Amino acid sequence: MTFNAAANSLRQTLEQSKDVIIAPGVYDGFSARIAHSVGFNALYMTGAGTTASRLGHADLGIATQHDMAAHSSMIASLKPEVPLIADADTGYGGPIMVARTVELYARGGVAGLHIEDQVQTKRCGHLAGKECVDVDVYTSRIRAAREARRKLGSDIVIIARTDALQGQGYDAAVARLKAARDAGADVGFLEGVTDKDMARRVVKDLAPWPMVLNMVEHGATPTISVEEAREMGYRMIIFPFASIAPAYAAIKQGLEQLKQTGVVGAPEYFTPKFCFQVCGLDESMALDAAAGGQAFGAKGA
Repeated sequence: MTFNAAANSLRQTLEQSKDVIIAPGVYDGFSARIAHSVGFNALYMTGAGTTASRLGHADLGIATQHDMAAHSSMIASLKPEVPLIADADTGYGGPIMVARTVELYARGGVAGLHIEDQVQTKRCGHLAGKECVDVDVYTSRIRAAREARRKLGSDIVIIARTDALQGQGYDAAVARLKAARDAGADVGFLEGVTDKDMARRVVKDLAPWPMVLNMVEHGATPTISVEEAREMGYRMIIFPFASIAPAYAAIKQGLEQLKQTGVVGAPEYFTPKFCFQVCGLDESMALDAAAGGQAFGAKGA
């Protein structure tokens, strides 16, 4: 199938290259556009960032399947050739709902998604008090995802995430990942790694299965650089807060300046036209001109 070339590209990279895929987290269309302008070869749609930006709430399982599928397809559509890896939480229900989630994500252009083993009332992986479903429920989610992919004829990459480390320990978490691998997952994801030795160990314990590292700064996991992750043998590293953290700092500073001085103080280059150019103004105007449109000619530029 050719309806999702990005999934095919991501799969080929995982199978044919030994380098690490670097995917900065984006939380909306504007942050995704900026990441594209910098030149990243993959992006990550963070569930926490989606819930914060789309709903204004904490990552406590509030975002629905519709919220996440709509948001991921919008981001994926901005540059379809660049693989988007997206959070799919628990799959949003039993096997039928998990299969539906995979179908929605794949048809929306998402290249890879991760499904976890938390209960439906989940929470951010770097918060305390997480609860996990039984292994058979977890593996049923992965099998449903695999079957949905098969029926679609899609290359979408299925990433199995476990949150069992916090409550059940390392050995139990690795056993869950092995069960997910046997159920058909393409990549493993141990959430909440607590030290660099553990980060290195899990790659070795599950080799040659590809592993993803979730690099949430100031969370449960110590800061691990791309070069360190590469040396450890990780095949993918996601940075969920890569855009939302600097956005918070900059927005707060700007609003405080507005409140204190009465002016925003935006940089001189940030004109309305510049903002729109970040969001594809030039491409849109070129398309309009090619179609014979008149609304966005030279006078409108």
